[in-house]
Amino acid sequence: MIVGIAILLIFQLVGEAIAYFLHGVVPGPVIGMALIFVTLSVTRGRFFVTPSRQAVATSNALLANLGVLFVPAGVGIVQHFDLIADRGLAVFATILASTIATLIVTVWCYLATKRLIGRANNG
Repeated sequence: MIVGIAILLIFQLVGEAIAYFLHGVVPGPVIGMALIFVTLSVTRGRFFVTPSRQAVATSNALLANLGVLFVPAGVGIVQHFDLIADRGLAVFATILASTIATLIVTVWCYLATKRLIGRANNG
């Protein structure tokens, strides 16, 4: 599990370094996630067979305990409840709009990918 966490943190560190040089245009963890995806896709897991299995096991363990990671966010909400009371409607509207936009973009990407795969299989 330690090797898996080390792999994930190394890719996040590289992503953070790239984000620093890009002046924060894209968050470091997003860059790191893209880098680990590209690395595993290009090597098809051959080069990182054991480490990638450990990274997958570590990721599954983190996802299984994801609720614990939200405790600090919950504490922050309770501490700033007065701000939420003042601006709650705007926050709710923003969350609702961003959720709908995310769903629309996700469906669009799914349909576009399905069409591309269909063309590749038929062509």
